[in-house]
Amino acid sequence: MIVRVLIVEDQFIEADNLRAILRNAGYIVCKIARSVDEGLLIVEKENPDLVLLDIRLKGDLTGIDMAKILREKNIAFLYLSANSNREILEAAKETKPYGFLVKPFREKDVLVMLDIAFYTHHQNQLAIKALRRSTPAISEDVFKETIGSSEVMREVMENVKVVGASDISVLILGESGTGKELIAQSIHRLSSRKSKPFIPVNCAALPANLIESELFGHEKGAFTGAADKRIGKFEQGNEGTVFLDEIGELPLELQVKLLRVLQEKEVEPLGGKKRKIDIRIIAATNRNLEEEIAKGCFRLDLYYRLNVFPITLPALRERKEDIAPLAKHFVDVFARKENKPITGVANHVLQTMLNYHWPGNIRELENLIARCVLLTNGVIIDTIKLPAQNNVTSNGATAPLKTMTENEKDHILTILEKCKWKIHGEGGAAELLDLHPSTLNSRMKKLGIGKKYLGNDSN
Repeated sequence: MIVRVLIVEDQFIEADNLRAILRNAGYIVCKIARSVDEGLLIVEKENPDLVLLDIRLKGDLTGIDMAKILREKNIAFLYLSANSNREILEAAKETKPYGFLVKPFREKDVLVMLDIAFYTHHQNQLAIKALRRSTPAISEDVFKETIGSSEVMREVMENVKVVGASDISVLILGESGTGKELIAQSIHRLSSRKSKPFIPVNCAALPANLIESELFGHEKGAFTGAADKRIGKFEQGNEGTVFLDEIGELPLELQVKLLRVLQEKEVEPLGGKKRKIDIRIIAATNRNLEEEIAKGCFRLDLYYRLNVFPITLPALRERKEDIAPLAKHFVDVFARKENKPITGVANHVLQTMLNYHWPGNIRELENLIARCVLLTNGVIIDTIKLPAQNNVTSNGATAPLKTMTENEKDHILTILEKCKWKIHGEGGAAELLDLHPSTLNSRMKKLGIGKKYLGNDSN
């Protein structure tokens, strides 16, 4: 298919370089516009499939102004920018571009980003058409484990309904403990793949030396210790959905192979031959992948291949009206499990929960209710013990709350200091943390705990 591209860029050398790259790759370049007004005239006359759009242009209007019009016209666009101003970039992201090409341009980056942008736009249009063709009644069973009627959660559920019927990739964003896997399961149950496997994979929990084998499988004898053939997670999920939780933890070398799976729809087990697969990918992360890209820890092309339809889950502190129904749900679950006649929580206990900041989100609430049910002898939970909220500074200002990752790093550092940075053996950090030494080393690497401190580890 021939793709028509409009370049809106006021720097002649950069625009001409882009035009040469595109023409050599087989694209049709409509024209080069140097202002928004000029660009909009070309859009009306030539109806491009995709627009490469600089942010700063000649005239009073910016590329962000033009982007809003392009979105109304349903024309895909990518930003061309060397601008690192945070406010401008935030405003640009609100227009929902299909990506950013950062100056100076490299031919490979330009072509990859164009390919991803056009693919993503095409997939989005298919999803919208599918939704318009059919709006079947959604069974409540789809959301049976998703509790909440707050406005932000209603918006999340509407997004799940929109994307569920399609087959495009979904990226679920949100803090740890917000229920990302439950949302992934809801998407799967709404899809045409609902009768096929749903395979969850926690990328953070996989040992670094086994990730490739876990995902792609291996043949018998492929490496030392491979006594039997292993079917990888992708083949296990054939014709179904593979949920890649904590995708931001995946090593760079595996990101390359995952991108190939998405592009080629095939896997290559260790020691084996390539095999075609048919899977839908849903990924999730509590990391800011754009920051990870800037640090060189996550591939830009994989990000845009996964980020076709992003869904952001709110933290529990952002949906406090859902705390009461969530608490009631967990009380019912654990009271039934423990065979206790508990029916709810006292009003003052609920108020205490509403005033708490819930850094661990729904998972923390679930664990807290489980503990309360065990300790309660009556029919109402009337006592609750919450962690101290040490988030107020000496001048009364609220200090930034630490993420789960930051807390994990602090905990590991504390244990390492206690053990004088001894990792292996009796009394070592791995033993105290109840982790295998190689797993601890992997976590330290991911958390940025440098090896330069390991001089005391003689094991």
